Amino acid sequence: MPLPSAPKTKGDILAADQYGSRRAKRQAGKAAAAAEPPRLIEITQDPKPAKATRKSSARGAAPAAKPQRKKAASPAAAILRPARALESLQTPATSQASRLRGPRGLATTGKPRMFVLDTNVLLHDPMCLFRFAEHDVFLPMTTLEELDNHKKGLSDLARNARQVSRWIDQLLAASTSRIADGIPLNAIGNSEAQGNLFMQTTSLTAPLPSTLPLGKADNMILATVKALQEQLPDKSIVLVSKDINMRIKATALGLSAEDYFNDKTLDDTDMLYSGCARLPADFWEETGKTLESWQADGRTWYRIQAPFVADLFVNEFVATQDNGFVAQVKSIEGSSATLATVRDYMQPKNAVWGIHARNLEQSLALNLLLDKEIDFVTLLGQAGTGKTLLTLAAALAQTLDERAFSEIIFTRATVSVGEDIGYLPGTEEEKMEPWMGALEDNLEVLNKADRSSGEWGRSAAADLIHSRIRVKSMSFMRGRTFLNKLVIIDEAQNLSPKQMKTLITRAGPGTKIVCLGNIAQIDTPYLTEGSSGLTYVVDRFKGWKHSGHITLQRGERSRLADHATDVL
Repeated sequence: MPLPSAPKTKGDILAADQYGSRRAKRQAGKAAAAAEPPRLIEITQDPKPAKATRKSSARGAAPAAKPQRKKAASPAAAILRPARALESLQTPATSQASRLRGPRGLATTGKPRMFVLDTNVLLHDPMCLFRFAEHDVFLPMTTLEELDNHKKGLSDLARNARQVSRWIDQLLAASTSRIADGIPLNAIGNSEAQGNLFMQTTSLTAPLPSTLPLGKADNMILATVKALQEQLPDKSIVLVSKDINMRIKATALGLSAEDYFNDKTLDDTDMLYSGCARLPADFWEETGKTLESWQADGRTWYRIQAPFVADLFVNEFVATQDNGFVAQVKSIEGSSATLATVRDYMQPKNAVWGIHARNLEQSLALNLLLDKEIDFVTLLGQAGTGKTLLTLAAALAQTLDERAFSEIIFTRATVSVGEDIGYLPGTEEEKMEPWMGALEDNLEVLNKADRSSGEWGRSAAADLIHSRIRVKSMSFMRGRTFLNKLVIIDEAQNLSPKQMKTLITRAGPGTKIVCLGNIAQIDTPYLTEGSSGLTYVVDRFKGWKHSGHITLQRGERSRLADHATDVL
């Protein structure tokens, strides 16, 4: 039912005559609508819908609303629907937002926007000051005070706090403008930032509900935002925070609040590069006239020309619908692509350290892991898809059998799933041992794969394996250079893009890096599927001729694990 008008004074109630008049008016409207015959309108579908474009003017702002997916229309020229049914479908899109979400829409007005940054945004991305295009940025004094409290230490948060302070100091030194008039954000060379930086120079406060004490930093920032909204009516004041509860409180107070979106590589992780594409059903008929093929390096090569080549990437795998033809894209030149068949590791004769693939994605992953021309591999997949087992099998085969690498470096993000158990005693490897349960479990499987060597042989093999595997902590990676080593980064979804860059840039000549993870199991605060470092490198490295990626879809751990993944 429609809501009555808001009371003018506290404790006011709706008059009985007003309620009766509203009810009578509503009933009369229903009677008139029932008497009117339904009208038919014609709906046509544009055969080539325009692609939605992302506005780059304000990456810190909320992204544009995504177009709703429409079901495929029939080939008929038109579809007839009752007019009232169409109106009911359009009502959610055209009606006003709910009272809870309404204030967040205030930022979409034509007023110039000013973004008030929470401390967690600056600690999350030190470059966020320059990510708001032509819009202004405001830093409350509470935010500056919290930055000062976080600057001490060797953690990433402390480094980011110090970096933000350096940026602000350089902006102040490079500009001759008064702080009250705004400091140009492009004063130190960041040309993409066309707005100004404002900082709180006077007392800004506004009354808040008595249940929100002003002694808390979040509430002080909310009071500053509310005061700015009252003092600057010609601007749209927007609070940007990674804190969900703070955004909820701001919305409840009638303030515009948004998440920080610039750190997100993709808005929809379903659009993330999977590493494998399906060829159209008429692939051979479409490419048969211009198809070229030859034999080289023990496999068959093809050169094709087709319109869909523009959507492919180098080192991406392509397969027909029935998996009868599987190949890897080796090069792309205009509308022409060169393909090469891959090795089938699902055959027991092609087993790697006693392990053979159980599905197509695992076979493709082994092709990437064993390719000497690929220096960077990313494997995504849910729990039980075999990411760690396949990687260790390929690593041991190349390190112990082929001697392509001197040793294996294994590391992972030390983020607890539940409560932290505190400090751990011992050396670096002893401290990392509780985090390496997955490594030990998979090494046990690989060591037992060779049953002909006996107990003594397996014991000697286990000692040899452990002598070539080094467990390292990410805390001591900065400044190192790995020469001729195979580096395995497990649970990479818990790393930020900056941490991922720090690890990948440790690679020296002859080094190969493999990143494993599941973006659906992120335990790091303020990281999401779209802002994870693993998502970041998958999107940025696609198409490079020395990198490869594959997403493992099917779990192979056990039927219990597969069923739990589906239903829980």
